[in-house]
Order: sequence, then structure tokens, then C-alpha cells
Amino acid sequence: MKKILVAAMLLVSSAAKAATYYQISIDQGAHHLGDVSVSFAKTGQSYIDAKFPAWRTGRYDILNLANGVRYFNAADAQGNALQWQKIDKSTWRIFLNEPTAVTLNYQVYANELGLRARHIDDTHAFIDASGFFMYSEATRNDPVTVQLEVPEGWRSVSGMSKGKNQHEFVAANFDVLVDSPIETGINELHSFKVDNRDYELVIWGEGNYDSAKMVADLKTLVQTGHVVWDDYPYERYVFMVHATSGARGATEHLNSTIIQRHRDKFAKREDYLGFIATAAHEFIHTWNVKAYRPEGMVPYDYVAPNYTRLLWLAEGSTSYLEDHLLLRSGLMTKKEFFKDLGKRINTHLKTPGREVQSAAHTSFDKWINQGGDHGRNYSTNIYSEGSLLSMALDLKLLSDSNGQVSYRDVHRLLYNRHKLPKGFNEQDVIAILNELSAQDYTDWWADNVDAPMNLDFDALLNKVGLERVYPEDAKPIASLDVNISTDKGLLRLEHVRRGGASWQAGLTAGDLIVAIDGRRISTDLATTLSAYSAGDKVSVSFFRRDRLQQVSLTLGQDYDKGAKVQPVKAPTPQQLALFKAWMGVELGD
Repeated sequence: MKKILVAAMLLVSSAAKAATYYQISIDQGAHHLGDVSVSFAKTGQSYIDAKFPAWRTGRYDILNLANGVRYFNAADAQGNALQWQKIDKSTWRIFLNEPTAVTLNYQVYANELGLRARHIDDTHAFIDASGFFMYSEATRNDPVTVQLEVPEGWRSVSGMSKGKNQHEFVAANFDVLVDSPIETGINELHSFKVDNRDYELVIWGEGNYDSAKMVADLKTLVQTGHVVWDDYPYERYVFMVHATSGARGATEHLNSTIIQRHRDKFAKREDYLGFIATAAHEFIHTWNVKAYRPEGMVPYDYVAPNYTRLLWLAEGSTSYLEDHLLLRSGLMTKKEFFKDLGKRINTHLKTPGREVQSAAHTSFDKWINQGGDHGRNYSTNIYSEGSLLSMALDLKLLSDSNGQVSYRDVHRLLYNRHKLPKGFNEQDVIAILNELSAQDYTDWWADNVDAPMNLDFDALLNKVGLERVYPEDAKPIASLDVNISTDKGLLRLEHVRRGGASWQAGLTAGDLIVAIDGRRISTDLATTLSAYSAGDKVSVSFFRRDRLQQVSLTLGQDYDKGAKVQPVKAPTPQQLALFKAWMGVELGD
């Protein structure tokens, strides 16, 4: 920390060029440590509150990111120590005896790659401001400069504009900084231009990816914005990719995204489709969330939950629209689209929580909703539920307007009328639906958004010439109605479907199944159950709290292959026209 204290005086003089000056020094990468300095401009307040974000944009969970801070101290313009007191888990109060500039120094431990907020090692650093930088509400809207001190040979890339050197970035304010992560380290960089806009693809980590193909397909993807919106909200966009051993997921940002995938999950077509679909999802977020979003998240409160009943629209609609971009651009085939849609519907129908929690409710409760067994039985998911709800709304609009109005028009108007910092609410969305359709969608909203939706997928798909059927070779099989994992050679129940065979028998998540009818179960449960039929009564032996127990149950029924979505055999002209209006391509070959 001595080095930072010496640097503090230099930072104060540099801070005159920007209201807030950040510096991060990385020379202990192997230990995941970064030394941070924050310099605030001169203030006459009796104290300033330096806040550390408790969550990061794009992930609606309180992460308590201040837990990585150590060695905190504060100094005035002359380098004299200032008194401070921590007043809550995310706030440091610095007391001022006279008007002065203030410099904060602290160390951050950054070893949580999967959070996509902070990670440092000996080859790179992923720097999301929410995981590294304190801010003050008094200076939140002032311009900022970020200077990185990193090992020689590292390259730094961000959606922010470059400053005086390759490791310095500038932003209009803290909100831009917190939505513009930095990838610095040993990486692969590709730059390209499409329609006079600049793009970069930066890849950290080795993997079985084909970067040339990634660039070519991203060039195709970024031309699809017109499918929904009238213009682009950026002049430059950065795709950041991490090829890792474990962390996976993605997060949208103002004019960039970070995508994490297992290093061996790029080459196979199914894996690569997952990558390009994720890229499409985050690209859509450049409009939906980053250019317009529900008013409950405007402006962001970085230390508390930001409540809205419209997260299903922010996230689920984004998941829904990604297929529109991929299919229309040729990056996804119709067969792949039908397969993906079938899987989404199957997952929904096997999630009992869909009968309990509405899309609006799960949106508001995203900050506290549990995952796992209880979550699947009593909750929904803003992504999958929101995607199917968006599809239902789209098909209703198309059907009501004879193909003239779609859900894409809803998002186009949200973008045109509610650009940040305006925000929008539920009544704004309903008003747009009513305007576009010349009908009243209030009751539909109450029945499907405010209440748990109960969709008739057969009727919905039939409107566009599709049907949901089981493959001809699908066979009915006996089922315990559970999801399992392997635990030291035993079968652990991870999810027991509410109302299913095991649920009714009293089995619960965490039970270890060891035998059926006195015969030991192998780790291949399907092979064991193949000797039975749905409706058979069996005795199940299991361990709970390390005690062997036994119950009788009646086996349920499932199929060895899930239902699939496919075109009907003889679509009508109306179905063909509506499918074309829906997805932008012909239903036939």
C-alpha cells in the first residue's frame, strides 16, 4: 500500500483534468489483488460518503461486492490522513475539516470470475466498475478517468473512449463507467467495421473457437438491428469473450458485452449456436435495457434492489427476440429454431411454479427468488417465462391485426418514446398495445401477466402453421418425476416435481435413492425403470439424514423423447402468411 500512498499526491494533481480519477494497479495478479485509488474533486461538504455497489447491472441479485475491500484509507489534498467511519456494509463516510480534494486508497480481492464483476489473475483482469470502484452521489454525474497500471505486454479494451494512452479510459460519468467494463491482459483482438460503425472482438483464454468464423458471424448479426428498431444507439461496440474452464454466462453493457463459455464449447454446431445466440441476446440488450428500461430501474440505485414488475419484458423479451435476429439473418436454421422452441415449451410445462407465480410477480421478486427444487416448484423464471409470454403476445398481435402489427412494433415504440432517462411502466406498455391493435389489452394483461399464464400452446402454434407433437419413435416410459445427480455412486434427488409420483410418496430433494423393489439402482436410472411401466407400484429404498428408509409409490409416465415443434402437414395460406409476418422467413423449405 506504500506505493499507492505515494501515488495519491500525483493523482490529486491529475484529478484537476477530471472530476473523479480512478487508478488500479495490478502487480499481484497471481493472488487476485488490485490496488485502487479514487480521487474526488475539491468539496466543501463536512463529509462525503464513498459507496461501493452492492450489485452490478444485468444481474438482479445483491452481491455485496464491498466484501473484497481491505486496507482502506483516505487523504486530503496534502496527503494528510482523514478520519472515516464505515456506516453500512457498502458505505465509507469520510469526515472533512475544511474544503479539500479527497483521495481514497484500498485493495480489492478479485477472484470471482463467474460474477462478471471482478477477476484478476496472472494473465488478465476483468474490471467491472461495480466490483472495483467506489463512487459518491455528489460526483456521480461528473466525468471520470480510469488509469490502469498493468504488467508489460497486456492490452486493455473497453467500450469507453481511450484517454492519453492505451491503458487509460474516459467516461461522461460514473453510470457510463459502471456500464463499460474493461478487459485487460493477454488477449486476442479483432477489429472490424459494419455500416460505418466500429466493432471489436476481444478473446481471453484458449479454446476450440474459430475466431475468424466468430468475426464473420458477428458482422452478420450486427446488421440485424433494423429487424426491430429504427436506428442504433452506439457508434462503437465491443464483444468480450472469456474461454474458461468453468465460469459461463453473459452480461449486457452500454455498448459492449461480456460472454463466458467453457473453452471446449465452441466447435460443435450446438455449442457454437449457443455462443451466437448469447451474442444476439446481449446485442438486443443494447436497446432493450440499455437504451430503454422500466422506470423502476431509472436511475440505477447501486446499493439497493431496483424493483419492477417488468423484468420479464427486459430479459424474457430479449430471449424471445434473439431468435428473430438469428433466423432472419441465416445464423440459425428453421430446424434449429423449432428445436429450441420445443425445448422451451417442454421446460415450461415441467415447471410446476408456472401455476403459482406470475411473470409480474417473478419480476418483482427476482431479487429474492430461490432457485433449485423449491424455485422450480413454486416460482418462475423471468427469462423462459418472459420469452414464452412475449411469443404469446406477439402471436396475438399478429392474429388480431392480420399480420400487420407485431411485438417488434411494441419494442420499436418503447425505444422511440421512452429512451433513457425517461423509463416506462406497465400502463405505458398496455397503452402501446391498445394503440397498435385498436383493442383493449387490459384483460389479457391481467390474465397472463398479473396472473400465472395458462397458455394453450397448440392453439398458439396453429396460428402460424406449427404443431407440437411427440416424435413417431417416442415411447412412453415409467418415471419417478424427478431430476437427479450422482453423489458418490448414489442417486441424489435434485428436484422432485410438485404433484408427481415421488412428491406424492413423500420423497424430497436431497434424498439418496439406493434401490427399487430391493434391487440396487445403478447410476443409470433409465435402465432400471425400463423394466417397469407407468402405473406400476414399486418400493423405493433411500437414505435421508444417513438413515435407510423405504416408501411405496406409483410410477408416473413420461416419454423417452420430448415433444417437438414442427410445421403442420398442409398449412393454409393464412398460416403461411402469418408465419412469414412473424419470423420473416417462409414456413416451407
